[in-house]
Amino acid sequence: MKTKIRENLLNMRKALPHSEVLKKSAQIKNRLFASSWYQEAGTILFYVSYDNEVNTHEMIQESLVKGKNVMVPKTDSKKKTLVISRLLCWDDLCPGTYTILEPKDDCVREVPITSIDLCIIPGVAFDHNGNRIGHGGGYYDRLLQAECHAHRIGLAFEFQVMKRIPIETHDIRVEKIITEERVIDCP
Repeated sequence: MKTKIRENLLNMRKALPHSEVLKKSAQIKNRLFASSWYQEAGTILFYVSYDNEVNTHEMIQESLVKGKNVMVPKTDSKKKTLVISRLLCWDDLCPGTYTILEPKDDCVREVPITSIDLCIIPGVAFDHNGNRIGHGGGYYDRLLQAECHAHRIGLAFEFQVMKRIPIETHDIRVEKIITEERVIDCP
């Protein structure tokens, strides 16, 4: 069931014109930046978008300019984990695992997950209860199980929000979902 949902929504997302991705992502960024959780957070973990995800590149760059401590993940594919690294400038990124931009090896500044105030989480699908379907690797579920007390916000295009998605015991939920149309507070 999860596989079918993931496949359908990825195909829909890939079919979006790049101009529409950027337009909707800007609307989502405005809602995120207006939120009290973003405004109060000193240290924010962003995913670095790829493959027509809600685009976080501008969000990351603007957050750096605003003086936020911006963290991004670096994939450890052997351990199937994410290392959290402080990003000082956009040029510290290069294509890494899965061709996703991540810190160059000599630019990794590892920080503990406990130092994060706000986590911006990717997903292929979300439901109104904050459940999510990711890309299937379980990287974010493993990361967020480890003593993470930060607020968790999922970014999604409106068509990625469903009434209900199947969940498993290891799945980690988000507390809010921000789309181009609304902010959903999850119970």
